[in-house]
Amino acid sequence: QVQLVESGGGTVQPGGSLRLSCTASERSFSHYAMAWLRQAPGKERERVAAVTGSGDVTYYSDSVKGRFTISRDNAKNTLYLQMNSLNPEDTAVYYCAAKWTSSTRVLVTAPSEYKYWGQGTQVTVSS
Repeated sequence: QVQLVESGGGTVQPGGSLRLSCTASERSFSHYAMAWLRQAPGKERERVAAVTGSGDVTYYSDSVKGRFTISRDNAKNTLYLQMNSLNPEDTAVYYCAAKWTSSTRVLVTAPSEYKYWGQGTQVTVSS
C-alpha cells in the first residue's frame, strides 16, 4: 500500500506561484499513474492534472491549462505541481492521488479510479 505525503501549500497573492510536492513510499513509483486534484469549500473534488507513470503524457483541466505544470521524478518517488499565475479561484485543498498500473504509459483522469490519496495541502490565494 503506497503512502502519499503532500507539501508546499501556503498563502500567496494573486499572480503568484507555488510548487506542490507529493512523496510516495512505494519503490515501484513509475508504475503508479498520478494526479493532482483539489477541493474548494462547498464544492466537489475536481481533477486538476494527471501524468502517466513514465511521465511523458499529461492531462490538465481547462481551468489550469497553461498555468500549472505536473511533473514527476521517479528516482525520488516524487510528484510535483508547479502553479503559476494563481488566482483566488485556485484556493482549495490540493490532494495527490495514485493508481497502480501494469503499464507506465497509462493515463488515469477519473477521480474515482484513484485508490491512494494523500492528506491534502491547503493553497490559499488572497491579497
